[in-house]
Order: sequence, then C-alpha cells, then structure tokens
Amino acid sequence: MAAPSYATKPQVVGHYGLRIFVALVCVFLVAPIFAIIPLSFSSGTFLSYPMPGFSFRWYEEVLAPRPWMFTLRNSLFVAIGATIFSTTLGTLAALAMARKNLRSLPVINAFLLAPMIVPLIITAVGLYFFFAQLGLTNSFTGLIIAHTALCLPFVLVTVAATLEGFDGTLVRAAQSLGAPPLTVFRRVILPIISPGVASGALFAFAISFDEVVVAVFLAGPTQRTLPKQMFSGLRENIDPSILAMATLLVVMATGLMIVAGLLKRRSERMRGLSG
Repeated sequence: MAAPSYATKPQVVGHYGLRIFVALVCVFLVAPIFAIIPLSFSSGTFLSYPMPGFSFRWYEEVLAPRPWMFTLRNSLFVAIGATIFSTTLGTLAALAMARKNLRSLPVINAFLLAPMIVPLIITAVGLYFFFAQLGLTNSFTGLIIAHTALCLPFVLVTVAATLEGFDGTLVRAAQSLGAPPLTVFRRVILPIISPGVASGALFAFAISFDEVVVAVFLAGPTQRTLPKQMFSGLRENIDPSILAMATLLVVMATGLMIVAGLLKRRSERMRGLSG
C-alpha cells in the first residue's frame, strides 16, 4: 500500500489563502456601503453614530414628488431611451463586425470603443461644445444621444463575446431553406444571442442611470437626473435623505447584478448547445 502523499498540501493552503484574501477584499469594498445603510434610518438630521433614533422619515422624503421622484423619473426616462438605442446599435454593430470581412475593422472597432477608453470628463467637455452648436444642450434629446454613445461600447463588447461561440452553419442552413435575412435574424440569431443582448442592455441601463459627469454639462433644470441631484446634495447639504436614496439604489444594483449573473449562465448554456 503506497504511503500517502503530502505534495499537494501547499496547493491546498494556497487555495484557501486565496479564498481568504478575496473575502477580505470583498469586505473592504462592501463595508462602507453597510456602514451608511443604517444611517438612512436615523431620526436625526445629521450623519452621526450612534443614531439618536430609528425613523423612516428620510424614505418618506425621497418618495415625495420633488426633488427626488422628479429626478428619478428623468433618470429612468434617459436611461431607458439610451438603453433602447445603444442596445439596437450595439447589437447591429457586433453582428457586422462578427463577419470579419469589413475593411478597416480595427479602425471601426477603435472608434466604437473610444467612449469606453477616453476619460469621461474629456468626453463630456467635447459633447458640450459640440451639442451647444447644435442646440442640444439642456434637452432630453442631447442627454439621451450622449448616454447612447457612452453605453454602446459595453453592449458591443457583450454581444460580440456571445457571437464568438455562434455557429454560422445555422445561418447558412436557414438561408438555404429560403428564409429572408430578417427572418434569419429573428428566428435563428436573436434567440441564441438574446442572453448577451439582455446583459448588454442591463449594463447600458446601469451606466446611463448612474452617469453624472455628462449630465452636469448637458442637463438643465428640467433634465436634472438623480445622480446629479445626489452630487449637488453632497456639495451643498448632506442629510440622511441622500443615504436613503443611495440605499434604494444599492438594492436596485444588487438586483441587476443577480439578473446579469443568471443571464450569463444562460448565455453559457446556449453557447454550449449551439456548439
């Protein structure tokens, strides 16, 4: 009978050490969030520990028509519009680039991904001067167009990653049976890449909803978004109502992360089936 081998013991220790390190990093990143959530239930008017009492008054304030619900409606309107346009354009661009037969493909790819690479403040300043000449500042149209440009690269990358495992013989088989291009896309391509498209749409919505730099330059009083309202509140008057709204946004972001994880699993499953 062979003697037990202890050669893998350092690997086991390293494996658990890596897990502990990752857990500590997660605690370090998440601890500030859990520190501010209890303050949103404070009955006081200042941010302080220990809390003077427990109250829902700040949640009642953020549910009032102004300013929080007004800015929330603006953010949802802009984010939904930017999500629709960026998802449509990003999906079409990913399909075109997946063919690998476009001229100057690296140049086109760099152009489409530029908003992801260029510092956001530079993009915001450039959009402001360009939109000012077109009369698109202080308008929902200009804000939606700007957010569409910012969100499109994330949709493009997500859908392009889904298309990497796509079997092109399915398209050729459908075409050989006489299906027109629109039917091929609707009945063959879209059902397979739909998890990637949905994930890209979630990323686009989250990025547009949370964007503040471009909104500071382009949004007027009637287009004031929720992140801009929170940014102004942090500069002018910090009260627990900002933390109450931030807590609600944390809950929403957690829900989006869960949905994105489920879509990723479905995308991997669909990729395995198509392969």
